[in-house]
Amino acid sequence: MIDRTHELPIRRQCQILEIGRSSYYYQAVPVKQADVDLMRLIDEIHLKYPFYGSRKVRSELKARGIKVGRGHVRTLMRKMGIEALYQKPRLSDPHPGHKIYPYLLRNMEITRADQVWVADICYLPMAKGFCYLVAVMDWASRRVLAWRLSNTLDPSFCMEALEEALKNYGAPEIFNTDQGGQFTSEAFTGILSSRGIKISMDGKGRWMDNVFIERLWKNVKYEEVYLKGYGTIAEARRELEIYFEFYNRTRPHQGLDDRTPDGVYWSSRNSSQIAA
Repeated sequence: MIDRTHELPIRRQCQILEIGRSSYYYQAVPVKQADVDLMRLIDEIHLKYPFYGSRKVRSELKARGIKVGRGHVRTLMRKMGIEALYQKPRLSDPHPGHKIYPYLLRNMEITRADQVWVADICYLPMAKGFCYLVAVMDWASRRVLAWRLSNTLDPSFCMEALEEALKNYGAPEIFNTDQGGQFTSEAFTGILSSRGIKISMDGKGRWMDNVFIERLWKNVKYEEVYLKGYGTIAEARRELEIYFEFYNRTRPHQGLDDRTPDGVYWSSRNSSQIAA
């Protein structure tokens, strides 16, 4: 979202987006292919055994004939944000200066479209390297409302996904995320507050609070990402656009009585409008 042609200086744009100037000018060093391949396997093991720490992940790799030190496994897991007993990669930590909002969904019955939206980030392995995917989902229907890819974890790609969802579908009553720095930034929460949306944030380590979007990540990886091994982010973006179209419009969900997210979202939304 940084615009070199804008009248605001780069320094001020970085301050508004809460991005360090050093991060903006930083040129990423390519990850060794051996580590990329190893991270891909670690990601697969973590999806299957989310309670495994570095010791057990190393043991699982050893059982597959891969010799690697526990220290290196731990380093790569930290790079990916993976922790034992945590269902998803922790891709960001809370910023010490950011406001943390209370969790609003406890004991709430979520039954209709646009009652609650959720957002999350996951790590995606590619044939050479990796990237990050953020998605905004309607809780009741599981419909993916917007998504973005990025090769960095600055807040801008999360804000772009949020703004697209708000532009296309209006505003939800509640927006729920984890406490990652991308979602607690004033730039991100300011968009929500300006629309009168209640902000809800999971307690630390409470991966079950976003269980439906966690299932989305598992579906995306096993049904799409692992099967194709994208060569570039452009290819990943192109293929994921096709997948999310399939996911929303065609793929039946057992948890929705074999209906599609599109079908549940629009029928619920239309029913709410009629009732109003």
